[in-house]
Amino acid sequence: MNIRGAGLLMALALLGGCGRIIPETGGPVVGPRPLPQPTPPATAALIGVHPGPPAPGLGFDADNARAALASFIASCPRLTRRADGSGLTRPADWAPACAAAGTWPAADAARFFSSYFETARVGDGSSFITGYYEPEIAGVRTRQPGFDVPVYAAPPDLVRANPGDAAPLPDGRMPLGRYDETGRFVPYWDRAAIEDGALAGKGLEIAWAADAAELFFLQVQGSGRLRAPDGSVVRLGYAAVNGFDYTGLGTVMKAQGLIGTGPGQYPGSMQGILRYIHEHPDEGRALMRQNRSYVFFREITGEGPVGALGVPVKGRTTLAADPSFVPLGAPVFLSTDRAEVGGLWVAQDTGGAIKGANRFDSFWGAGAEARRIAGGMSARGSALILLPKGTLAHLDAQRATTR
Repeated sequence: MNIRGAGLLMALALLGGCGRIIPETGGPVVGPRPLPQPTPPATAALIGVHPGPPAPGLGFDADNARAALASFIASCPRLTRRADGSGLTRPADWAPACAAAGTWPAADAARFFSSYFETARVGDGSSFITGYYEPEIAGVRTRQPGFDVPVYAAPPDLVRANPGDAAPLPDGRMPLGRYDETGRFVPYWDRAAIEDGALAGKGLEIAWAADAAELFFLQVQGSGRLRAPDGSVVRLGYAAVNGFDYTGLGTVMKAQGLIGTGPGQYPGSMQGILRYIHEHPDEGRALMRQNRSYVFFREITGEGPVGALGVPVKGRTTLAADPSFVPLGAPVFLSTDRAEVGGLWVAQDTGGAIKGANRFDSFWGAGAEARRIAGGMSARGSALILLPKGTLAHLDAQRATTR
């Protein structure tokens, strides 16, 4: 993945099986009925994009723009080559801005964004932003007393179904799962089965953590660090997910009346949920198992962590977004009810829970402060996507020719 995993958690449920087709009129059917065509997945281009205010009028902060420019430059090699799943841009559209960015003075970064971009609202532009960070938890490479929670690499039998062996997902991809001993494609082991030992002894353990709940939240984040008692660090990156939908523990706890400010209730933040799990070990274990999704890791070296775009993500600059609605690598300008999350960001990551137009996850880096901000981040406001100048005119012309 991405750091979020959530790639982290990017699987969709299998579609239901086909039933018998019954003629609507009750009369005879002559010849085979055509199969229903799948509904095209929603994209920014399909739901509608509208011009936003002129970029120069947004009043970019100099320091914020400087950081965004550095992340945009890092994104350019991918932006100018990869297909844009949002339907808004073509790789060549980014070439002028990317060519200029490489030599643009960092001290004048605000003028760069004013000069090369126009703004657009996807849908009504109303946004919801949460936060994520790179967690650091206690862990070691080799199992030892006090470090008994396995950290698994991606298993080789986790595969996508061959065409015809399962129903495709709404986006056209085949689902993730495994082939059992009879050769039948089945869902992969879920969290409960894996925790009960479905993968034990297969040589997939790349490290061992001290706390199952802390590892759970590291999986939610999609990457992180293990720090051993001797101070050595193993950096983990997202490798794969088992194919089940992500279930948010806060949603489950709220439905059970455990979230709130009353007696016996807990804050809906990550910190509050973690405290509940530690104070109620048996109930907490059952709660975590309601999220059947399970993330596998790989050890990473060098600069990181790396997001879904394939470039290192940066604290207070990188956003996770749904690539069906935002071109990965595009700048995004946020105006929200939380001042710390406003301004310029760059969409460089994705996440299993980050779905839909104007839904974002803001990355805050590593350390205690990043954990505090990300764990309590819940902001609402508006989002503007910064697109290369001329993009909206191109989209209008494209729509006109398809009418």
